[in-house]
Amino acid sequence: MGKDFSILKDFEERERKFMSPFGCLSAASRGRLKPEDPCSVRTAFQLDRDRIVYSKSFRRLKHKTQVFLSPLGAHYRTRLTHTLEVAQMGRNIARAMRLNEDLTEAIALGHDLGHTPFGHGGETALKEIYSEDFAHNDQSLRIVDVLENSGRGLNLTYEVRDGILKHSKGYGKIIPDDTTELPSTTEGRIVRIADIMAYLNHDLDDAILSGVIRLDQVPKMVLEVLGRTHSQRAMTMIQDIIFSSQVTNGELCLNTSDRVYEAMTQLRTFLFHNVYRSQKVHREFIKAKKILTEMFTYFLNNEELLQKGLREMELPELTGNSRKRTVCDYIASMTDMYALDLYRRLFFPSPLF
Repeated sequence: MGKDFSILKDFEERERKFMSPFGCLSAASRGRLKPEDPCSVRTAFQLDRDRIVYSKSFRRLKHKTQVFLSPLGAHYRTRLTHTLEVAQMGRNIARAMRLNEDLTEAIALGHDLGHTPFGHGGETALKEIYSEDFAHNDQSLRIVDVLENSGRGLNLTYEVRDGILKHSKGYGKIIPDDTTELPSTTEGRIVRIADIMAYLNHDLDDAILSGVIRLDQVPKMVLEVLGRTHSQRAMTMIQDIIFSSQVTNGELCLNTSDRVYEAMTQLRTFLFHNVYRSQKVHREFIKAKKILTEMFTYFLNNEELLQKGLREMELPELTGNSRKRTVCDYIASMTDMYALDLYRRLFFPSPLF
C-alpha cells in the first residue's frame, strides 16, 4: 500500500458500491455532538462500535440481569449476552438486505447500556423513587453522551445515538403504526425488531431451563410457526423479516408476515403472563426494589460516600447536577453483584472483633 492510499476512503467506496439505496452510508452521517477529525482506518460507524465495546458501561453488562436475578447456572443470559444476540441477529438481517452492518452493530451493542441492575425490576424502582420518566433507553443515551469517560461521553454519531434512544418499544406493538416512534435509519429500525426477536427467543429458553415453564405450556401455534428450538425460531424470524419487507412509496418498510407476527405476539403475551410476572420472578424483583430504594435514600443523605462511589465507578462527580440525578446515575450504573455487595456493607451488621 502506498502512503497515499486511504483505508477510510476505501471502506467508504466499498459501501457506496455494495449498499442498497436504503442503507445509511458512513460518509453521509449527520456527524457528532462535538466535531472531531475522522479516523484514518475506520468509518464513523466502525469507530462508534469500537468506542462502545471498549467502554466501561459495556463491560458492566456481563453482570446485569436479563430476566433471572443472580442466576447460579452458567448458561442463563445476562444483559451482555442479550446484547450480543441482538447484534448478531441485526447484523445478519442488515447483511442480507445490503444495509450498513457496522451501523446496525453499533446501535445494537449500545442499546442497553443504560439498563439498571436487576433488569426491569430495577428500572421500575427508579421510576418510583427518582422519576416516572426514567427509562433505560434515555439512560443509555445519557451514558454515551455524558457519563462515560468520567463525564466526557463517547461522542457518537447522530445515527447511532438516534438508534439507541428509539430502540425501545415497551409493551407496544412490535411494528408501530406511528413512524415517529421509529429510528431515522433503516438500520436502527432493524435493531428495534432484532431486540424483541432476541429476547422472545432466549427468554423462553431461560424460562424453560429455570423450570418456571415447560415447553408443552407454550401455545401450540407459536411452536408450529416459529419452531421448537432456539435456532429454528431465530432463523424463522430473521428470514421472515428479510423476505416480507418491501419498498413502498420509495421507502423500505420492514415487515413480517401475518402468521409470524401473530406467533411473536402470542409468545410475548405468554412470556409476560407466565414468566416476567410469574411469582418466582416477581418475588426476586420485590427484593431488588427494596435494595435499590434503600440505597437511593441512603446516598441522598451521604454525600461523602456518594462521591466515593462515583469515583469507584468512574462517573462524573456531583457538580451542577441535582443530587437525585447523580444518585440515579450511580445506582443505574451498578451491576447486580456490586449493588448486592454494597447493600451488605451499608446495612448488614459486621463483627467488631
